Amino acid sequence: MINTTNPANTTSVFDFSVTRLAGTPLALDCYRGKVLLIVNTASHCGFTPQYQGLEKLFRQFKDAGLVVLGFPCNQFGHQEPGNAADIGTFCETNYGVSFPLFEKIEVNGQATHPLYHYLKQQAPGLLGSTAIKWNFTKFLVDKHGAVIRRYSPLIKPEDLVSDVQQLLAE
Repeated sequence: MINTTNPANTTSVFDFSVTRLAGTPLALDCYRGKVLLIVNTASHCGFTPQYQGLEKLFRQFKDAGLVVLGFPCNQFGHQEPGNAADIGTFCETNYGVSFPLFEKIEVNGQATHPLYHYLKQQAPGLLGSTAIKWNFTKFLVDKHGAVIRRYSPLIKPEDLVSDVQQLLAE
């Protein structure tokens, strides 16, 4: 059921398995029926304060079925140099992050995590580009695991409220 080697043969985000920040595996199928906001994050980036907005969005809509999933990434300016413990402590201490965080991954290149390969194919960026341009690129996923939309890092979490509400109401 979980396809971590050939994202082209998947039917939804729920077909993937990821690794939590603590090192334990998690099948994304456990989020079936939830709206997901998947974000590549970094602790030392100009967009890092978006953690606050992501946490606020998560707290505001988690009881209605929203889950924010954070995937630390060190590919952009080496802005996520820490290990899992460093990342977890930073996010909790500075931004009160309570949404799930996962192991540091790559979102571009040959070592792209299969989930991100799938996300990029399902929701290309500007002019059809599949590359992630920077930290805090966001993907909104519906309750059935379909990728609905990609948002650039310039789009703040609070700007997603109406899109999140619409998916939660479906």
